[in-house]
Amino acid sequence: MSSPWTQARRAARMNPSIIREILKVTEKPGILSMAGGLPSADTFPVDALKAACDQVLSKNAKEALQYASSEGFAPLREWVAAKVGTLGLNARPDQVLITSGSQQGLDLVGKILCDAGAPVAVETPTYLGALQAFTPYEPIFTSLASDEQGVRPEAIAALPHDAPGTRFSYLLPNYQNPTGRVMSLARREAVVAAAQTARVPIVEDNPYGDLWFDEPPPASLSSLWPEGSIYLGSFSKVLTPGFRLGYIVAPDELYPKLLQAKQAADLHTPGFNQRVVHEVIKNGFLDQHVPKIRARYKANRDAMAAALEQHLPAGCEWQSPAGGMFFWIRLPEGFDAMALLPLAVEAGIAYVPGAAFYAHKPDPRSLRLSFVTLTPDLITEGVAILGRVLREALVETAETTTP
Repeated sequence: MSSPWTQARRAARMNPSIIREILKVTEKPGILSMAGGLPSADTFPVDALKAACDQVLSKNAKEALQYASSEGFAPLREWVAAKVGTLGLNARPDQVLITSGSQQGLDLVGKILCDAGAPVAVETPTYLGALQAFTPYEPIFTSLASDEQGVRPEAIAALPHDAPGTRFSYLLPNYQNPTGRVMSLARREAVVAAAQTARVPIVEDNPYGDLWFDEPPPASLSSLWPEGSIYLGSFSKVLTPGFRLGYIVAPDELYPKLLQAKQAADLHTPGFNQRVVHEVIKNGFLDQHVPKIRARYKANRDAMAAALEQHLPAGCEWQSPAGGMFFWIRLPEGFDAMALLPLAVEAGIAYVPGAAFYAHKPDPRSLRLSFVTLTPDLITEGVAILGRVLREALVETAETTTP
């Protein structure tokens, strides 16, 4: 019997996350996973969250467990407005929309700004989750030429010619997922100037900006062009991802439509979660907590940098990130990270092949390693395994190509 269901055209454009599929494999015992972009669970402030839950339920249980406003918990919105102010972005609380993770923010942006056939510009490579969020709304992706500092200004400047009608450029200036790169202040100023001239708005995603190791990143892109930017932030990397709390800071022109899209999606982000998080952070908790995360991640970054230098074969390329959670590796000529993944998993190490992070022309030689969920010793062990897999593949390639 034929199916009675007819799916929407957008459903065919939805694809599973390769990262989530890889994570299923890494659940096997004995696998050292450097695949997932997960914060270290050892950094979750369990005691502070437990105390905050008790406090909220003791003092405001009825309000916390009831339906809430779609905009978000007012004191939390005030906190966010003050937070982005430290990044140079002067925003009012009524420009802040609390979302169910910044991933929902991406979906809301796509919902109100993307049309079928309309161009959307993204970095090369870019965050896989953003491609997933925007794709169902049927945009045409334009890949922006990028280097070790991120998107190149001339690529933005060329958009009126190369992709007229581009709705926005999606950019991650701080310790980008997947590459770990960060934009200098000069690059930010040049990118924003090019965007203003091209009249192409910016969607700035900043989940990793607090995870700097030696010095904080420069002012946000949005602070340089507030009326032409949407800013997305998250509590997932500095507190816990389980509460699914993110936020959008939007220009007055767009806020009402983002709010309407939010109302249609889920009415509101859980009020209990918002109140608990605000209870934890309201008196400066993150000022003491986040430096501990930075110190832990920096030690892990250093361990992975040393291990890569020691164990990866000649011809591999990478840069040590100044913050965030990821190393971006480019393998020697002729390697395919996707094809090598089963061999790596069999040997006991998992990574994410880089091809999934490209809107066009994926680089099969690239892969992403996360350095935050394993200890330094396990990082060293895992990279040693990866190096052994790569060297064995090099030997096999040499043998098959020798006449």
